[in-house]
Amino acid sequence: MTTFRGLATIRYHADSLDAARAWYSEVLGVERYFVSDEYIEFRLGDHLQEFGISRTPSAPAGVVAYWHVDEVDAVMARLLKLGAKEHEPLRDYGDFRAGAVLDPFGNILGVMHNPHYAQVLGESGRAASGS
Repeated sequence: MTTFRGLATIRYHADSLDAARAWYSEVLGVERYFVSDEYIEFRLGDHLQEFGISRTPSAPAGVVAYWHVDEVDAVMARLLKLGAKEHEPLRDYGDFRAGAVLDPFGNILGVMHNPHYAQVLGESGRAASGS
């Protein structure tokens, strides 16, 4: 039986891998761990999720991947300050709070405070806002 066991890789697209590497290194606070002529990849988060960027052209569409963050309001403000454009304003969905931006390369980047994520890790709930 096929079972989905978690997010393996998220791949975004950018015309300039150098510009994307610089911008995402700043946003994520980590340097890429893999690089080729057509692809770079970062590992980040509690489970070292793989986040890749390919030179293959694309437009924002399809599924939005939301990354869990502890302070969603602060993270959204930082993304906008770093040049992202609001795509979905922050909204509350019961216990969840989420929004999305377009990165400088036209990809949708979702951020979410998800109490279930913290619960799975055995962490106590953290504030959903940047305050």
